[in-house]
Amino acid sequence: MVDGTFSPLTQITAAALTPDQLLPYVRAVSGLESRLCAGCALHHGGGHAVLVAYPAGKPTDAASVDAAVAEALTLPGLERLTTIAAIRPGAAPADAECSEDAYWSLPLPLVLPGGRPGVKLRNLLRRTARETVIEQNGGAGSWTGEHAALAAAFIRKKGEALDAGSIHIFNRLGDYLAAAPGARLFSARDAGGRLLACAIGDYSSFTTAFYMFAFRSPAAPPGTADALLAALAAEGEARGHGLLNLGLGMGAGVSFFKKKWGATPFLPCVETSWTPTPEKRRGWFSRIFGH
Repeated sequence: MVDGTFSPLTQITAAALTPDQLLPYVRAVSGLESRLCAGCALHHGGGHAVLVAYPAGKPTDAASVDAAVAEALTLPGLERLTTIAAIRPGAAPADAECSEDAYWSLPLPLVLPGGRPGVKLRNLLRRTARETVIEQNGGAGSWTGEHAALAAAFIRKKGEALDAGSIHIFNRLGDYLAAAPGARLFSARDAGGRLLACAIGDYSSFTTAFYMFAFRSPAAPPGTADALLAALAAEGEARGHGLLNLGLGMGAGVSFFKKKWGATPFLPCVETSWTPTPEKRRGWFSRIFGH
């Protein structure tokens, strides 16, 4: 904030619809520099750049995306460009790497089929509340060794299914919570205080709350993940957010959890990557932005 007003880059976070527009998060987990690029966020470093092209007010506008890409391609020393947008950019060559997904969301306040929440979910949450207590905190020191152990167990369980970028992020979550005042850690504990599960919510955007990461112990009772999501959503509602971004669809299990809550896809995510200078090779960290 400068002279009581928000800087252009700060406005990117304030209007964020996707996690990659949350600049404190990106900076903490990637170490990249960020700059404004035709109204979009461009994260760059070491010849590699990631353009998050969801222009404010018109996140699916092809002309605005192409204008941002054209400016990004003028970055001095650019070796590899990855765009994350609602469309494939017109400037992307035919052999560009491209993958498609979509961000899923829930409206806030939560209004689900069968009630608020639905009868089955309400009963599940009631049972879980008898077995767990959810606490909320944030800032430096909130991510403890217990939380790190849950993340490490998840990494071991997934094994080679996890890419290096995701593992890198999971190992930097303490730094993220310390660097992002809008990020909050929700922890589910049993009666003895043992950590059963945790989730990170981000409320840096003025309009959209974010369900960023979640980890669960095998000892967690059924419904613990649902209780954490409910607590995270309630915090977003209390802060005046109108939407909860649940991240990308990803695998069938993740999609099932989101559908159970009535979530639907709300914004396409097309990741396109190419090398303007053909002989250069792709940097692994251009993959860390897929949620």
